[in-house]
Amino acid sequence: MTDYPLALLFGFIEGVTEFLPVSSTAHLRLAKALPFIQIPLTDPYWKMFDVVIQLGAVLCLPIYFRKRIAEFLKTFPVNPLTGKRDALNHPVTLVLLAFFVTAGPAFLLTKLISHNLESLQVIGWSLLIGGVVMWVVDVRCGKPRTTDMNQMNWLQSVWIGAVQILSAVFPGVSRSMATIAAGQTAGLSRVGALEFSFFVSIPTMFAATGYELLKTLMHGHGAEALAPLAMTPHQWLTLGIGFAVSFFVAWAVVAWFMAWVRKRGFVPFAVYRMILGLFILLRPH
Repeated sequence: MTDYPLALLFGFIEGVTEFLPVSSTAHLRLAKALPFIQIPLTDPYWKMFDVVIQLGAVLCLPIYFRKRIAEFLKTFPVNPLTGKRDALNHPVTLVLLAFFVTAGPAFLLTKLISHNLESLQVIGWSLLIGGVVMWVVDVRCGKPRTTDMNQMNWLQSVWIGAVQILSAVFPGVSRSMATIAAGQTAGLSRVGALEFSFFVSIPTMFAATGYELLKTLMHGHGAEALAPLAMTPHQWLTLGIGFAVSFFVAWAVVAWFMAWVRKRGFVPFAVYRMILGLFILLRPH
């Protein structure tokens, strides 16, 4: 398969799976291992490509939630729901708090994370175990006490940020799954947990993708580089196609997922995760 169709395929996969609790990392790794593709997981250009199209998906969130973001920034530090000054438990603070709780440990565990990203065994077990956890949490946490981000407190935020670390260390856990399940166990409703998951992903994914791209700029020809700084017009166009496809597909998926969760739960995604995890673990290597 040539590069342009690959860019379309990978961009579509990233856009569909980035915000669903099924792990975009796992799906991209599996796609690269398909017999008619066969791209090594260590290939520097395509590793960099994954980072860029992930950024494309995340960029849709500030646009999709622009009114909600504007409301939070305008009201800070006054809680829009209670009308009281409460900077510590304001949504802006809560999002940043969850981000920093995740960012520190994730940065310190960079080498372990890089190693696990290339292990299909780790991805398979993460999908399977995460699916079981998600199913149990979704079924058992049926009586939420928090239905809106404006009702959250800083302890809930810290818990969600701490659990999010697992998604960084173990690819296949899915950042979305980790934050949604953590939110539900902290007393958030399905919609509340999903919305907070979206908001936390904005600083988290911008920081993660920005850090990876910064490594490319600073070590363009070193051992830690994701890809060489000098790319051909063909490679730039391939990258642009993947970025654009990821952005628009992710936008559509976010809108669909919000509507889905208001009426249904996360069990279908948990079942899918378990099936995919078993497939990865049982496939011949």
